[in-house]
Amino acid sequence: MTIERIQDLVKFELKTMEWGVTEQFMEIHSPVLFQNSVQIDNVAVTQNKISVFIPVENERFYLVFYIDSDKDQITGISTEPDIEIYFKATSAVLSEAELKQYTHLEISESWNKGDIKQSGKTSYTSSGIIIEPNKKPNDFESKLNELISELKKDKGGIEALSKKADGYIQVVMNYHNGNGMIGGPNLNEMNIKDLNDLGLSIDFNFNVSGNLYRS
Repeated sequence: MTIERIQDLVKFELKTMEWGVTEQFMEIHSPVLFQNSVQIDNVAVTQNKISVFIPVENERFYLVFYIDSDKDQITGISTEPDIEIYFKATSAVLSEAELKQYTHLEISESWNKGDIKQSGKTSYTSSGIIIEPNKKPNDFESKLNELISELKKDKGGIEALSKKADGYIQVVMNYHNGNGMIGGPNLNEMNIKDLNDLGLSIDFNFNVSGNLYRS
């Protein structure tokens, strides 16, 4: 299925609102537009199932369209959280450069103790590095599996960082509080085994925002 066909299906549904959830959502929020068209931040494909992530104005969650490419039709619509999943290692003793020496994996972000934070109001009390292989929106399972696969490429380095520094996996999820029920992620048996093999803990941070559904 082409991106043009995906865009056509999304545009048609947003215009006609054949699905009740679309009408409910459009009453309280608006999708982000780019050059007078709906912006799509990611198209995630699993076999014949397609998930289309559309950003929401002034919010950190997504309106998601589920499409069956074989049937050429939308099969579901929902809001999904913005999910950040990354490996983080911090140390009040080791410098940014010293932390980087423990791994050959690509570093997404790093800082030294004493550097001013992006907010400009406070400084870091420890040095740190972050490894986040994919920042595009997707579901929790896919993003966690992708990160774990990346970390396995340097198992020794990650284990060293977890011992020499405070190294762990951080999960930040920003949900739409549409009806007061946000659900939560699931760690399967393989996830738990992989985390144990890498010697890593996992920390969860849940946030909610947005307007309640009116009906």
